[in-house]
Amino acid sequence: MNDRISVARERETWELLPAVGVGPLRFEMSAAEVSGALRVPEPRERVGGPYSQENFAGGVRVFYDPETGGLACVALDAVLGPQVFLAGVPLAGGDPGRGQEFLLEYAGEHGHWILFTPDGSLALTDVGVLLRDQKVGGVRLTRPVFVKEEWFESQYYRDHLPLEHVTD
Repeated sequence: MNDRISVARERETWELLPAVGVGPLRFEMSAAEVSGALRVPEPRERVGGPYSQENFAGGVRVFYDPETGGLACVALDAVLGPQVFLAGVPLAGGDPGRGQEFLLEYAGEHGHWILFTPDGSLALTDVGVLLRDQKVGGVRLTRPVFVKEEWFESQYYRDHLPLEHVTD
């Protein structure tokens, strides 16, 4: 996953906390707690929809569980969002084919569960990582999505994971 689009600014790095969250965000946070953790008074945009999507500056999109109201999913933009590493490999902004190969190898080496979603993305369900792709200019780049484990355990949510409304 070394093919990168260079950007003028230094991108923030967030830590992956399997089954807990990513960066300053923890699954089951309220919308107010998410805004507080991101140090902003409110999201840039509230999209609504079945998962109450909120978009924040810096390429961060969040989705809330309709049953609990808590944070259930965090999607990071391939270029603008924070970078997250898994075993030293960056998850955002890489070649999608290489990204899927890496996740398959990682799952095999560490005994993690994998899932191919209806949109053709690959997930490590017990780690909470879903690797989608995003069109940027004339290329497709990896776009990491972090999902609470309960959604991967539920047949309904596995089949209806939120799409991030990224322009294709």
